[in-house]
Amino acid sequence: MPYSSTTELPDGVKNNLPDHAQDIYKEAYNSAYDEYKNPSDRDGDAGREEVAHRVAWSAVKNKYEKNDSGDWVEK
Repeated sequence: MPYSSTTELPDGVKNNLPDHAQDIYKEAYNSAYDEYKNPSDRDGDAGREEVAHRVAWSAVKNKYEKNDSGDWVEK
């Protein structure tokens, strides 16, 4: 289900990502959730939410990376 605000994001996202990265995650997740609503648009047996989470993490990783301390920082 799409997220209306970053406060609804999974704890693993909220507790680890900076605010801007959370915004990226939310927007990418919501967009992918809409885009991949038809099972024929997804790879294999992946569910709609699984695909949306993968897309969201990929979007975050385009702009952010983990530093040596394990914190997410802008590239």
